[in-house]
Order: sequence, then C-alpha cells, then structure tokens
Amino acid sequence: MSVPIQPVADYVVAQTEEAATKTASGLYLPGGAQEKPKVAKVVAVGKDVKSVKLGDKIIYKSYSQTEIKVDTTEYLLVKEEDILATVK
Repeated sequence: MSVPIQPVADYVVAQTEEAATKTASGLYLPGGAQEKPKVAKVVAVGKDVKSVKLGDKIIYKSYSQTEIKVDTTEYLLVKEEDILATVK
C-alpha cells in the first residue's frame, strides 16, 4: 500500500483501528457514543524516528495528533514523543 504522505523529522503517519460497535456485554453503541480509538497502525515514518517502525501498532496521547483525510482514507500525523507505547 502506497501512502501519499511522507512525514518529516520525528513524525509518523498512522491509520486508526475501527471503534468498537458492540460492548463486551453485547450492547450495540450508536455512532456518537463510541469512544475514539487511541490505537493506530504505523504506515510511514520520518527519518528521525527511532522507537517505532512500519507496521507497529501504537498507543498515542489524546488530542496530540493531526487528522488528515486523503481521498477516502483518514490518517493521523503523530510526533514520536506523543507515542506512549507499542502494542504486541
């Protein structure tokens, strides 16, 4: 998959995972009640990024990312220092 955004310096481009539409107890959540996911998959990295690589799943700080929409695909631009952890 080709990503139309190439981050610079210590930024990464990521795509969020889909929000859960159903709770663990089986209740369906309407669109407005769903919590935005804080987990995303890294699809591009800047040249100064050292702690994550392509394909990693990351957990990032709330409100620290820039949301970008290219065609129909939504991307997040996250600074490396705002990445809290990777998910195995």
